[in-house]
Amino acid sequence: MSTITVVVLLFGYHTSREGAATTASPPAVVSGQSSGSSQSSQSSQSSQSGTSGSTPSSDTTTFTGDTAQTQWGPVQVEITVAGGKLTGVQVPVYPNGNRRDQEINDYALPVLVDETLSAQGADIDMVSGATVTSQGYLTSLQSALDQAGL
Repeated sequence: MSTITVVVLLFGYHTSREGAATTASPPAVVSGQSSGSSQSSQSSQSSQSGTSGSTPSSDTTTFTGDTAQTQWGPVQVEITVAGGKLTGVQVPVYPNGNRRDQEINDYALPVLVDETLSAQGADIDMVSGATVTSQGYLTSLQSALDQAGL
């Protein structure tokens, strides 16, 4: 009888690897951007549009970090830089293939984004309970910061 119980429990066990990652179908995490700004994320870096004497919004450039592969799925960070300062962070790709991934990242990503904007760089703490996502976030963030020269 105990053997049958163990077999039933084993077949009923589901890991969080099911649907490991998808591109962000739920709203991507966005912070530090005005609603009127437009951005391009076609490649690693969008071209800087503006001439001398232009408004600060025309000096806005977006940099997309390399995709960091984690055990739970890919993480990719996109930053916006204006006037040599980090003004926005988006996380368009992150593990969200199941309810547990969504729960963890709904909490962790806004914390990581806020800390990034406050620190103006990658010198931030990882989020407890979201270590794997935090590591992927930091890897992709550093790639974007390197592209931006920050």
